[in-house]
Amino acid sequence: MPRPSKSNPALEASIALARELFAGLGDIQVRKMFGGAGVYYSGRMFALIADTEIYLKADRHNQADFDAHDCPYFHYDKGSGEVMTMSYRAMPLIGLDDPEEALHWARRGIAAAQRAKP
Repeated sequence: MPRPSKSNPALEASIALARELFAGLGDIQVRKMFGGAGVYYSGRMFALIADTEIYLKADRHNQADFDAHDCPYFHYDKGSGEVMTMSYRAMPLIGLDDPEEALHWARRGIAAAQRAKP
């Protein structure tokens, strides 16, 4: 028997915001996972939603852009007390306030996702 899904209004609000901010990209998919969600474009995850924050894929090509805006990395506890850092950085605040800036930053995340090994 399938387990009933738990409602998470904060996550749903963050997903709705991401859909709104990234609408200009066209067809994006959002998949819930591990209490958060992944945001995909052309089959590649370019954004991560966790703890009501939107994180974008980062790599050595766009790292300085995120550094310039003091965007923190996404971290999570593996459950054993070990903290893992992933290659996702918080979207700059300017991207949350301006849809054109959001698309600009999303495209940086998409480019990093496309450069990553599958």
